[in-house]
Amino acid sequence: MNALFDDFYNYEGFGPAIKAVAPAKDVIAKYTGKLPDRLIECWQEYGFCGWGEGLFWTVNPEDYEDILQEWLQDTPFPENDAYYVIARSAFGELFIWGEKSGQSLSIESNFGMIFPTDKTAKLNENGPTMSVDLFFSCLSKESMEQKDINDKPLFERAAEKLGELSSDEMYGFEPALALGGEPKLENLKKVPVLEHLSFLASLGEKRVMADIVAMSNALPHNQ
Repeated sequence: MNALFDDFYNYEGFGPAIKAVAPAKDVIAKYTGKLPDRLIECWQEYGFCGWGEGLFWTVNPEDYEDILQEWLQDTPFPENDAYYVIARSAFGELFIWGEKSGQSLSIESNFGMIFPTDKTAKLNENGPTMSVDLFFSCLSKESMEQKDINDKPLFERAAEKLGELSSDEMYGFEPALALGGEPKLENLKKVPVLEHLSFLASLGEKRVMADIVAMSNALPHNQ
């Protein structure tokens, strides 16, 4: 698509796309004007698909509407913006785009954590096209990984042991980490992604973490 997307595709090694599903015309119509044109162009070019052999997935936001509502209920976020899940990791990290605030939320589902990073100013400064390009170019395989109790990455070992993920699957821990399970290879299973994300959302109160960027911007020397 451009040099920044090429960083994601080639330099970071996420390409080529796998297990792509072309977006239906009604889905394109539904999100046109709500999500950036650049993101929709990506859907049209590559489909909803896996990247990095399934470590990272671009997804149909429509499939995740109910899941997102479960995760954001009883938080202040639904009053702030209209949000959509645009991507996820193999281990259930969700990447959320806000119409006004850009890629401003991520959800670490295994730990019940919501990380806000309000990017309204950056979205207004860079525009939606550049903001999408920067989102992809700043991704790394390391950031997508789940580490085990010895701080070793799990994805390749999980894929070798359990097999490749389908677009509707993720690697989930049983027992769940939020229930005291340990992040070990032998505790990973291939599970239905939407069902497992809903289960994780039901386990308890979500922890909204500090917005580090907002805190930094509020410091006197950054005023």
